[in-house]
Amino acid sequence: MISTKNLSLLPDRTSLENICKAISVLDAIICQEWQYRYYSFYSNWGPDEQCLQMRNGSGEEIHILFLPNGCAINGTALDYKQQDKTKLTANLPAIFNEFVFGEPVASLGTTFCIWTTEPKNWQVGQLENIEDHSGEMLSIFDGDPQTYVDWATDYFEGSYKASGIPLETASKIYSGQTLTKEMVLSIVEELEDWEQLETDLKEISYPYNFK
Repeated sequence: MISTKNLSLLPDRTSLENICKAISVLDAIICQEWQYRYYSFYSNWGPDEQCLQMRNGSGEEIHILFLPNGCAINGTALDYKQQDKTKLTANLPAIFNEFVFGEPVASLGTTFCIWTTEPKNWQVGQLENIEDHSGEMLSIFDGDPQTYVDWATDYFEGSYKASGIPLETASKIYSGQTLTKEMVLSIVEELEDWEQLETDLKEISYPYNFK
């Protein structure tokens, strides 16, 4: 299982970005109300910055910052002991300081912090021997579309077709295939607002063709 103590299973930066976009697209299809989504991706978080936000509504959040020259992950799990942030971010490259020590991360807190300035080679600071909930919170990033389907089947129960969320469609989205109306309607019976989905896809920077 991916965790701060098992970073070898965390995908490389490019693969992680693709996973983040895919799960955000799937969330946008299944749940058009932004406030009830779990995963959202912002391709224009800042100049040359992209960011994934995960929030469960109960105080758990993940922010993943993508820069041209690196990537950083901040996890917040309020029900777990908060380790000294100075230790968690020991040897953190300066390019991530604004992200980790600025807002919104500063107010949310940091239960775990992971980063890399290379394609992979993920790093952490000084870890205490305590549970940081990173295993459960990072499990969605294993690159397997079935992992998302299993999770979303439970989380979004009743918001997709009675036949379930098709693994074939999820796999196409994970591989970055252009989203079509047929793909969308293989997941949900009908879509209330196609313009909203187009807006979301532009925000995510994911290709689509609804003609």
